[in-house]
Amino acid sequence: MGILALLVFVGVLVIWSVKLKRNLGEAALVGFVATTLIGGTDVFRLLLRGISFASTFSVLYAALAFVFMAYLIDKLGIVTKLLDILNSLVGRIPGAPAYMDAIGSVALGTLSGGDSGNTAATGSITGPWMLKNKWKKEIAATVMVGNGGMASVFPPTTSMFIILGFAPVAAAIGVGEFYIALFVASLYQLVHRLVMIWIFVKKQNIKAFSIEELEPLSSSLKKGWTSILLYLGAIIPLVITIGPLGDKLTNIPSIGEKAMDSIDIVVWIPTLMIVIATILGWQYFPKTKSEFVKFTVDSIPRFTTIGALIFFAVAASEVLTSLHLSEDIAYLIEAANAPSWLTLLLIGIGVTIIAGPLTSTGTLTAVGLVSYEILIASGFSPLISAVVVMTFASTSAQMPPASGSIYIATGIVGAKPEKTFGMLILFYGVPVVIIGWLIGMGILPIWGG
Repeated sequence: MGILALLVFVGVLVIWSVKLKRNLGEAALVGFVATTLIGGTDVFRLLLRGISFASTFSVLYAALAFVFMAYLIDKLGIVTKLLDILNSLVGRIPGAPAYMDAIGSVALGTLSGGDSGNTAATGSITGPWMLKNKWKKEIAATVMVGNGGMASVFPPTTSMFIILGFAPVAAAIGVGEFYIALFVASLYQLVHRLVMIWIFVKKQNIKAFSIEELEPLSSSLKKGWTSILLYLGAIIPLVITIGPLGDKLTNIPSIGEKAMDSIDIVVWIPTLMIVIATILGWQYFPKTKSEFVKFTVDSIPRFTTIGALIFFAVAASEVLTSLHLSEDIAYLIEAANAPSWLTLLLIGIGVTIIAGPLTSTGTLTAVGLVSYEILIASGFSPLISAVVVMTFASTSAQMPPASGSIYIATGIVGAKPEKTFGMLILFYGVPVVIIGWLIGMGILPIWGG
């Protein structure tokens, strides 16, 4: 029933939004209800479970919070100061904002390990900068999502520890060798992202910022150095929860591991950024009641479609999980009994399909072990098997319609989410599957593989 429910959900989204040309948020609502009907007599239980899950899903808050944060830093003049500083640094390179987004996504992704938080923290700065560089909104959002997805594959990442947590994997692979092999495999994805940016730059005829648009770095820093403090909203939660300080706080009895685990950086990053942005731009903040009402009302249209879309997409993904989508896909892959090269490809496709409605960590939790075992049985080495399964699962950020990264990125640049779907699958999802397949077949070598 899981596969049937997935086909129904995707079919409703396509027909409702493309054929009937209705609002995509409305389509997600109808699709969600349609998936619950597949459960038969369990329809009401599935409805409640999906709504309950979506209501407490942190990415939903993050998506809306970053939409508001992007609106806030624009209205308060903060983004202009940040862009001027970035322009002074690398503005003479055609497509510089997108390249900075890719490099920044790797740097932040290795710390956060989360696609949505990575896309948001990096994209909130580079997204508006790309628009200023004359990028089309949908292409800018597509690049941001594709770059943000590297968080789930560049080590260290949560996905890495899920794989290493499987007993057969832990018995066959050392943490050090897996770390290095995964890092090399991740570099192939980074190269792919940089090539895609180069293609998009050429396709859109993006030029470097003109000399007239660029200030000397000393001048732009003098006028806007305080705007850099906005990034403390991302740095503070990361420093507190990850690394030496995080370990130290965890070992304090009055705090402990449970308290530290309860800190959700996807929630705290946009929250702190909004607070810091308000402080930095207080002189431009509405002071009278009428100004505040207008300020609030003008922001509302940015939330309606995105809020409904991500809420019901996330709710539908929980229903799909309840209808055993993961088990159905795993069964089909195992029953195929195909040659090794085809088995690898089928697993890549199957894991990617599952990664669409789930997250990379959810995908690995659901089918990571069975996929690994199938590859081992087909003759692949433990290290190769673990790396390619992680590579395939890293497509979660780029696979519509339930990826939180898509709605965060499109919200930041004001793009329509549905216009990024095709590009994300064709230019990011499919190439990542191919990269994983090439690694598995030994065509793209990894250290120790």
